Amino acid sequence: MTNPLKRTPLYDLHVASGARLVEFGGWEMPVQYKGLVAEHNAVRSQVGMFDVSHMGKFAITGEGVLETLNKLVPSNLGRLKVGQALYTVLLNEQAGIIDDVIFYRHEPDGDRENWSVIVNASTTDKDKAWLQQHLGDRLIDNSASQILIAVQGKTAIVTIQDLVTADLLKLPRLRFGHTRTDILGTPSFIARTGYTGEDGCEIMTDIETGKALWQKLLDLGVVPCGLGCRDTLRLEAGMHLYGQDMNDTITPLEADLQWIVHLKEKGDFIGREVLEEQKQNGVTRKLIGLELEGRNIARHDYPIRYEGETVGIVTSGTMSPTLGKAIAFGYVPSELAKMEQILQVQIRNNDFPAKVTKRNFL
Repeated sequence: MTNPLKRTPLYDLHVASGARLVEFGGWEMPVQYKGLVAEHNAVRSQVGMFDVSHMGKFAITGEGVLETLNKLVPSNLGRLKVGQALYTVLLNEQAGIIDDVIFYRHEPDGDRENWSVIVNASTTDKDKAWLQQHLGDRLIDNSASQILIAVQGKTAIVTIQDLVTADLLKLPRLRFGHTRTDILGTPSFIARTGYTGEDGCEIMTDIETGKALWQKLLDLGVVPCGLGCRDTLRLEAGMHLYGQDMNDTITPLEADLQWIVHLKEKGDFIGREVLEEQKQNGVTRKLIGLELEGRNIARHDYPIRYEGETVGIVTSGTMSPTLGKAIAFGYVPSELAKMEQILQVQIRNNDFPAKVTKRNFL
């Protein structure tokens, strides 16, 4: 027997909106409602919303939290001021990426530091075990008691402003309302972060308020969006998907995330020796962006070839609704990762030209 799929508290609202539901990381989630392209274009042109309540939501509180967390990531979390957020990765001893996460620094309570972290749904249990191993009872799992909604798009902030007490227009990117913020009259968490390449915010609140908020946004004409366009949006914007574009055998330097590795600012942390060696000697493989001509789409696991030999593999690929061209990520030897390099992607036993380009395709 297989385990039944988990459902978010918004499941019934998705069904009522005609969502097409699929399995994703053990969850039954909407992949689309009216259609992937329409939902994608709604976010790029106006505003859409995503149920991301399946993601792991942890609070971290106690003494010495910063010191402990800084040993688990390659980034200097000490950079963060209260109210700021930082994208980074959890590392294993080989500097492989356990997960990519966002940390938020909250107001301390005397000597007790207060942080929160959002992790991927498919790795929640793994991340929780890893963090508890180092933090013990300083880690509190709020995953089941909170709804998380992402409202994204050019008009996202204006759309949601009347529903919250915080002045969202004064909230910079990668910041959050660390003082009391009410949403529909309930104290809630709101951050100006997202996974689409557009402006917007992510809102975490209790289950009943979250349901009311989703319905209110529907009433305001906000387009509900599924996992399908979430993937095309993030790929266009050059954002990784854990489990495809990186995993626990790939380091952040190989994954083209050198900007989150702060070797000069930090002391010892898990995986540091491996990253120091890679920084000094270079990596042997690197994640690249690819553009293909015509309607040929490079899919996950398709071979990347050069001069008749397979040299790499596609990790993510799609037909970009915004650009009208096929785009992809993949790993190749570092010497082939230079801009404008012409490679080939093997599609149905035929090789099609693919040009190396920047990973943010927009």
